[in-house]
Amino acid sequence: MHNFKHTHHAHCESGVVSSMLRQEGLNLSEPMVFGLSNALNFAYIPFVKIGGMPLVAYRSMPKSIIKNIRKSLNLEMKLETFSSKEKGEARLDALLDEKRIVGAQSSVYWLEYFPKEIRFHFNAHNLLIYGREEETYFISDPVFDKAVTCSKASLSKARFAKGVMAPKGLLYYIISAPKEVDLKPIVAKNIKKTAKKMLYTPVPIAGLRGVKYLANSIRKLSSKEKKYAKLFLGHIVRMQEEIGTGGAGFRFMYASFLQEASQLFENDAILKEASAMMLAVGDEWRELALMIAKVLKSKNPINFDSIAEKLLTIGENEAKVYKKMLEFKESK
Repeated sequence: MHNFKHTHHAHCESGVVSSMLRQEGLNLSEPMVFGLSNALNFAYIPFVKIGGMPLVAYRSMPKSIIKNIRKSLNLEMKLETFSSKEKGEARLDALLDEKRIVGAQSSVYWLEYFPKEIRFHFNAHNLLIYGREEETYFISDPVFDKAVTCSKASLSKARFAKGVMAPKGLLYYIISAPKEVDLKPIVAKNIKKTAKKMLYTPVPIAGLRGVKYLANSIRKLSSKEKKYAKLFLGHIVRMQEEIGTGGAGFRFMYASFLQEASQLFENDAILKEASAMMLAVGDEWRELALMIAKVLKSKNPINFDSIAEKLLTIGENEAKVYKKMLEFKESK
């Protein structure tokens, strides 16, 4: 078994990648990994359903952090999926026998170490496996404060769960990594890339256009059945606050990335200001969740317009952050 030190992180995929890089001698914080993988996003996709409700996402698609950090840092990294559970189990065991640490995508619902009351069918949870003894696996799950163990049966069910974003047994591991990385040009490039993506996306379901699209859909709930409207609003909060770090949490993490970036560039004033602005936006997302929660508990009629207006205000303020980020000049 590896001489592996577990670290508690805010989010699963960025946490796993940060831990894997640390094992390779690249000590990058989770916010730095998140920023360098261009992971901050927003998407409202009505035709993709999670629990029967439209997908509301606050970061890029699952696996994008893994793939983008590989590109940004020029890592030699392998991702593997499997046609059968037996092949996936055998490959994991072989990699662990080679003393590799291995990332895996899984379903929260089937992981036995999760308390039953917080298990649900979410197939894009990432964890890190660093050893095994017979049919017991040693796992560093970033959202837990301590390392855990999991049986082979439970882990296999989680890795091969069916449904939306089915993991297909995904395993990923680093083959080699550079010993030193010049972060400045990579950080500068990804700051610009994230800002432009959020401000100028050509599709109406993504970026800040996606925020407006969701706000319009909330207004239209006034003509829908009351039960559906409440489920829809509750779903927004669930996707924001309970799936990974959610909307506000991702904004807080990106604010930390901008703070680290400002220090990298000799306390750059523009990046420091953008970091403070993003923190404030994260607070606004939390206020939206609280606002919806209070509305759902109240017996009074729901004011859909006020919720939509709050969301539009958040979108406008988030746009100001990205415009501030575009003011940053690497040569300063």
